[in-house]
Amino acid sequence: MDAFWLSLVMIFLAELGDKTQLVALTLATCYKTGVVLWGIFWATLAVHVFSAGIGWFIGGSLPVDWIKFLAGIAFIVFGFWTLKGDTLDDDEKSCKTGINPFWLVFSTFFMAELGDKTMLSTITLASTNPFIPVWLGSTIGMVISDGLAIIIGKMLGTRLPEHIIKIGAAVIFFLFGIINMFDGGSRFSLIIWALSALLIAITGYLFLRKPADVVA
Repeated sequence: MDAFWLSLVMIFLAELGDKTQLVALTLATCYKTGVVLWGIFWATLAVHVFSAGIGWFIGGSLPVDWIKFLAGIAFIVFGFWTLKGDTLDDDEKSCKTGINPFWLVFSTFFMAELGDKTMLSTITLASTNPFIPVWLGSTIGMVISDGLAIIIGKMLGTRLPEHIIKIGAAVIFFLFGIINMFDGGSRFSLIIWALSALLIAITGYLFLRKPADVVA
């Protein structure tokens, strides 16, 4: 698949149910949809130029087999992350006033994207694909994902079939992860595969375990 379209699709999926998408839904209840999407676009463009640059730099300094193998593990982790989902705290659920809406959206998304799943996904994609297609594809994919969420959310009163969407997106991440692992690690030893499987299992447990009830 072309790097642009691959990045668009993968970041579109990564954004489903992500924290920044929930922020977009919240901001869209306070400000015009066009302003929110314009702020998202420029914030994502700014963050993902660094993400794609980091991935491109890493990709040029590591063996291709290992890059594909580690990218596959990363995609599987992103699948668990998608299943886990995100929530907003009280500050993020409220609309702040006194700031130009565009700059509020821009600054909110820029900060929210740092270290977020979509940023890490962009780094992973750029490690095995050209810089510019990944940068532009990931940006447009995120804007489309947030735009659809805002439109559907407004139509349905922000009630989306979240559980089904998360499962579907996670399955695609798992498939891409498995394909990348086998493509890059076909010649790796059983020890490497065993350690990788253990790492994936531990990660899945940490993401999907239910939090223990807090005793008052």
